[in-house]
Amino acid sequence: MRFVRVLALGFTVLLASSANSADPDPQEVVAQVVQAVGGEDKLLKLFRTRETVNVSTDPNKQVAARVSVAEPPNHWWLGKRDRVKADKEPATFLVWAWTLGALTDPNSKLDVISEITEADKPAIGLRVSGTIDPPMDLYFDKAEMLLVRIDWRTDIHRFSDWKEHDGVKYPAKCVGYKKNTGKPWYFSEILELERLKELPQGLER
Repeated sequence: MRFVRVLALGFTVLLASSANSADPDPQEVVAQVVQAVGGEDKLLKLFRTRETVNVSTDPNKQVAARVSVAEPPNHWWLGKRDRVKADKEPATFLVWAWTLGALTDPNSKLDVISEITEADKPAIGLRVSGTIDPPMDLYFDKAEMLLVRIDWRTDIHRFSDWKEHDGVKYPAKCVGYKKNTGKPWYFSEILELERLKELPQGLER
């Protein structure tokens, strides 16, 4: 009987240890990353940016700035052209991700994935599926809980240079790398960002 009791006690301890080492609840991770940028009520949903997008391997290549109005994931206007409606532009999902809208959408399925090391720091990962196909992996600096990386399709996108506007933090710079080569293929930088209360005149949903 003593052996059975000891065995049962050991099994109970093992279960407790497994529970303690289990992955965190994805919703708890979402709550932390949303709070890190300013809270859910401050997330960017409709906004204008002036940015440079340098599609090349040369980070110093000079490119002209462009102005966009974004309402991810359904709309992204360059001038009066809605790139989502006209071109089914997939990059709208990257915008939806870095603004954290994809994480707070009730239709998104979220899973905690294995941690990685990014920029010599541990980063916790979330996989978003259901609303994004194929699923997208987002990684957040474990200390600050700010987005540092997105892995999606054939690319790795690394985010940096965090700034703040109207109570929300956002990454002003992103560099895209090809997974198969590890080499950069674009550099983007948000020069100005403005939250919008309504759709600008001349644009249509």
